[in-house]
Amino acid sequence: MNYTQILLKPLISEKATLAKESANQVIFFVHPKANKIEVRKAVEEAFKVKVEAVNMIRQRPRLRTKFGRAVGKESGFKKAYVTLAEGEKIELFEGV
Repeated sequence: MNYTQILLKPLISEKATLAKESANQVIFFVHPKANKIEVRKAVEEAFKVKVEAVNMIRQRPRLRTKFGRAVGKESGFKKAYVTLAEGEKIELFEGV
């Protein structure tokens, strides 16, 4: 897969900003079938930075219920917490 297919979009939230400032981590939504090695290569190729580690979490899709009946569906997703090497940063996220 190409890095444009692996990295879907960055996550910009209070928790992501705190992770960026304290642990030099950047959080991305990634393709559900992507693994850590593919994510590492995609970030290094897309942003020309050195990646130290990649941690991933997956949220499975689930049904929302109300009084025992299915009301809606929450889609699943996969996130990657990418730890950048010391001194590296991605300019896209500066000033956010």
